[in-house]
Amino acid sequence: MDILCFSVLYCISISLFSLAEVCKSVDVLSSSEPIRDGDTLVWVGEKFQLGFFSPGNSSNRFLAIWYHNIPEKTIVWVANGDNPVNDLTGVLRIGNEGKLVLVDQAERVLWSSNNMNTSSQSVVAQLLDSGNLVLKDDSENVSGNYLWQSFDHPSNTLLAGMKHGWDLRMGLDRHMTSWKSAEDPSTGDFTYGVDLGGIIPELVIRKGRVKYFRTGPWNGIQFSGVRLTPNLIFIPKFVNNSQEVYYTFNSFNESTITRSVLNASGNHQLYLWNEKTWEWTMIYTLPHDACDVYRNCGPNSMCTISNPQICSCMIGYQPKSPVEWDTFVKRSGCVSKNPFNCSKGEGFKRLKGVKMPDLLQFTMNTSMSLKQCELECFKNCSCGAYASIDATGGGSGCLLWFGDLLDVKKLSEYANQDLYIHVSASDLDSANSMWKEWVAVAISVAFVVVLVVLYFCIFRRMEKHAQGIAFDLQVKDENSLQLPIFDMVTILRATNNFCDSNKIGEGGFGPVYKGQLPNGQEIAVKRLSEDSRQRLNEFKNEVMLIAKLQHRNLVRLLGCCTEEERMLIYEYMPNGSLDSFIFGKTRENSLVWRMRFDIIVGIARGLLYLHRDSRLRIIHRDLKAIRFSWLTHSFFCYAYYFSCSGYMAPEYAIDGLFLTKSDIFSFGVLLLEIISGKRNREFNHPDHCFNLLGHAWMLWLERKASSFVDPQLSNSFDLSEVVKCIHVGLLCVQRRHDDRPNMWTVLLMLDSESASLPQPKQPGFYIERCSENTNVEMSRRDCNSNEITITLLEGR
Repeated sequence: MDILCFSVLYCISISLFSLAEVCKSVDVLSSSEPIRDGDTLVWVGEKFQLGFFSPGNSSNRFLAIWYHNIPEKTIVWVANGDNPVNDLTGVLRIGNEGKLVLVDQAERVLWSSNNMNTSSQSVVAQLLDSGNLVLKDDSENVSGNYLWQSFDHPSNTLLAGMKHGWDLRMGLDRHMTSWKSAEDPSTGDFTYGVDLGGIIPELVIRKGRVKYFRTGPWNGIQFSGVRLTPNLIFIPKFVNNSQEVYYTFNSFNESTITRSVLNASGNHQLYLWNEKTWEWTMIYTLPHDACDVYRNCGPNSMCTISNPQICSCMIGYQPKSPVEWDTFVKRSGCVSKNPFNCSKGEGFKRLKGVKMPDLLQFTMNTSMSLKQCELECFKNCSCGAYASIDATGGGSGCLLWFGDLLDVKKLSEYANQDLYIHVSASDLDSANSMWKEWVAVAISVAFVVVLVVLYFCIFRRMEKHAQGIAFDLQVKDENSLQLPIFDMVTILRATNNFCDSNKIGEGGFGPVYKGQLPNGQEIAVKRLSEDSRQRLNEFKNEVMLIAKLQHRNLVRLLGCCTEEERMLIYEYMPNGSLDSFIFGKTRENSLVWRMRFDIIVGIARGLLYLHRDSRLRIIHRDLKAIRFSWLTHSFFCYAYYFSCSGYMAPEYAIDGLFLTKSDIFSFGVLLLEIISGKRNREFNHPDHCFNLLGHAWMLWLERKASSFVDPQLSNSFDLSEVVKCIHVGLLCVQRRHDDRPNMWTVLLMLDSESASLPQPKQPGFYIERCSENTNVEMSRRDCNSNEITITLLEGR
């Protein structure tokens, strides 16, 4: 029996030893220790792994690199995409010439590194934590002195730190190549690299030799056709000197995992790994829209994605084929209506914020000013357009285009690049006369509007005098104002005698009812309660104040009623309040990100009007989701008493001090609620005792701001834009009011795609409750018996 047990144990130990020999993981590949199919190469950081894999249902084996700690095997580099191993006999080793060599069972070389021959005795291969497979002489302790590296030979993926472009000293072109399909990593149809053909470099995707997409030339700030600017996810960089021309990017921090991929369809996509959902989230894709597709509208045309027709001829040009143009197939483009002859009267038309035309026929001068560039273009009758080479510092250098202007796209007017196109005298006169006509029309319309207003005011005054109905606010100065007066009978009929089914809300001054006038117009009637403590003078002040506020993002006061009781009549918001949509439980009720962003900007513009642009500076004091209509972005500005402390700024809750910056705090709370889909005061988390502000702050410190987004949005949003909004929200809710931006700055930050935002400081009132079961150290440290809460405070 003892002999039998010994034999069994011996056999098991031999089997385990054999298995360890078959499947092993090493951190260095040397000439004496190759890697076979089943073995892996992993460096000490264990971020990436090298080994053999089979894509999809394929039985072919490929030598590849993938993420080590991500459950979904994501391939970032393939060595032998065009020469797979047909079985499990593949071996990677360092050959006699000091090169990496991949062979099969028959010793056929399926792939090898292309470094110069050297002695293999001291050569080793390592897979660095960056994902770079390097071959180096181990006897030389010089960091970065590599005989060969995989980063110089990308497949379909770029990782943070990889150089995408040219090493001019070695003639090395580092470009991406697409796979044929998701299950076939062999060479696909598309390549993506830095194009030096036009002297000024740009990134170009090609299908074979044909251009499919281009970024536009580098203008010193960005590529003129795309916005790859620093953000909270990745930091792009472009280097252009006598030795190297390349694009690269770095992750915002070490915990952020990003990769960019050129897929089989020719789209360049940037992905972010979401640690919470354990999936890749696409941040952006290029081409982004139809206007990004190369020469989609043909020569001498402008592609504008917001235009229903997309394509339009530039001024001075007409469709080359009107029949084709009318059928929405416009690749033939446009031709000049009037040839240039350098005659008197010719000039240039400025196109603001456009992607620069392709550099097909051009000249450049780096020392010219923009004015000198204009004169140079005017002297040459065949010069079709000019622009600055470098957009920094107001622009410098000169680019002149000759022949057709190809692949021009309309961007935001706030983009950094302008193009000046040559226009004949007749076209320039036409443009000027068109502008004059618009000015004349505007003046005429304004004159008619003034006449109508005067007539209306005079007619109403006469009508009211004839009927003996007058409502005199008894204000004799320049601020005196009169409004349409509604009688009680009209109001009772409109609201069905203030039926409970018509009641749509109630504030500190009384209930609000929905009604409908005889002409079909829907109204909202604010009925002031007897115990509201609002006296006649206060009512008059409120009427005068609100009537003067004229902004498309503010609800409009239609009139008032003073019979028996005092009432204000407003326009009705038909879609209900915003809170029912952003806090809704069903996806059908949820708003997509684009609507949410438009609402955020609309609210900001309304507040900017109150704080700065109205005749009187107004502090709203009651910003919250229930006061907004999602369709019109309007909000009720007539409630001056706080009822929801979750939006209350610290300086008001504690000291009774209310400033415009207190509105900024409330706006920040609302912004974060719109993004997260959760109420600040009702939010609680099983792992900590923070409210919504504290939760956002904690995720920001942990570089996990993307986890703050409402799950209802799924992946249908631009993550960089959402993270920017979270950034702005946290800046608005900072504890000290001096640290918060004003509303004008908030709008600039929301509208800009390249603004550098300051880092936010700790928010105010970010701890609402304490849980005895919490296990978060930060929560235990900050939640104590002395921590204040505003639950019991009431606004004055």
